[in-house]
Amino acid sequence: MTSNLIFLSVPGLRAEDVPRMPNLQALVASGDRAQLTPGFPCVTWPAQADMLCGCRPDQHGVIANGFYWRDLQQIEMWTAGNDKIQRPQIWDLLHQRAPQLRSAAWFPMLSKGCGADYVCMPAPIHNPDGSESLWCYTKPSELYGELRDAHGHFPLHHFWGPLANIKSTQWIADSAVDAAARFRPHFFLLYLPHLDYAAQKHGPDSPPALEALGELDHVLGTLREGMRQAYGGDDLTWLVASEYTIVSVDHVTYPNRVLREAGLLAVREGDDGELLDTEASLAWALVDHQLAHVFVKDADIDTVALVEQIFRGTAGIAEVLAGSARAKYQMDHPRSGELILISTPHSWQAYYYWLDDRRAPAFARTVDIHRKPGYDPVELHLDPETRSIPLDASRVRGSHGAPAVDDTQRGVLLSSRAGVIDRTEVEGTDVAAIVLRHFGMPPPT
Repeated sequence: MTSNLIFLSVPGLRAEDVPRMPNLQALVASGDRAQLTPGFPCVTWPAQADMLCGCRPDQHGVIANGFYWRDLQQIEMWTAGNDKIQRPQIWDLLHQRAPQLRSAAWFPMLSKGCGADYVCMPAPIHNPDGSESLWCYTKPSELYGELRDAHGHFPLHHFWGPLANIKSTQWIADSAVDAAARFRPHFFLLYLPHLDYAAQKHGPDSPPALEALGELDHVLGTLREGMRQAYGGDDLTWLVASEYTIVSVDHVTYPNRVLREAGLLAVREGDDGELLDTEASLAWALVDHQLAHVFVKDADIDTVALVEQIFRGTAGIAEVLAGSARAKYQMDHPRSGELILISTPHSWQAYYYWLDDRRAPAFARTVDIHRKPGYDPVELHLDPETRSIPLDASRVRGSHGAPAVDDTQRGVLLSSRAGVIDRTEVEGTDVAAIVLRHFGMPPPT
């Protein structure tokens, strides 16, 4: 009988980290090991979609950790649901081919409304006064209340931002054990984000990042024992995957400032500073770690050519892909920007569009992942004196997202049993086929 499969998605896990994690080593001591090359963009949403669907953004449509909906002139960061993934995912394929197999999705992004039988992911309630009430989306819907009663509210403030720490990952693991004991899903996916925080804030080889390895490893030890008891024995197979690795950075590029200085980006005055005006802009950039999607008004070919010329040779930018050139990384999807900017391995891109910090919008100094037109790792650096986020992007010491061109940008895929992984080198899109093969099924088509 095929064993149940627990899949751990662990962003930031590197091959050299495994020897520092005794519980992880023990978990995979008898299994397979492969080098895992993530697809571009090597960031959370696309990386998870690659692994779940077995295909690339030109097919599944997840082009970054957010979208710009041209018809609505609306930026959507970190709020989209599962309907934005345009291809079947592992749980969908399991249902199609073996309806009796049950799946659980614990905290992967874009899982709200997904086809897994059991789901838990953060979904805070946004109150009219601007405050938030802690809550999670669960399937079944009453499950979060039961998990809250057992473990307290999911510690959202420890999931991202200056207070991010092991408490969020511990809650994910503990609540997953509860769900496993109750439902015993055959396929259980857990997203364990802890290695993301210190590596971006201080650098992947910093003392805090190395300390985070020990903290995560402790959680893995308790998770392993908890799952063994929940499933009533050792009939479990574990699969552990890096979503991406984090590399040291010492340079930052500001695409929106470059576009503004070229007269292509427009702002409007708000009550609390300058706001990006996407409707009036000829070109602007949705930035995400080491890449940016540049959206050009009406896809004007002359403006596209001008933007391409501006960024070629810009410090920190390795590639500028316009139009059909986006196909190089399977990014030629209608949701992509007319151009894609890719950073050099040791640089990253900040969303800042103002030229004077005195005109920065109020949300720039807060943890506000939804209103910013791009990802902002500076949110990890709260200034304790002002209790606000500094406007100094040079503080960031680790990043990811650029195409993997050397081993520092490649992660690992580990299994607890031999024969699960059939190669020593795999790509993120291979993971779905590996999981399906475990259950005796053909790869995605």
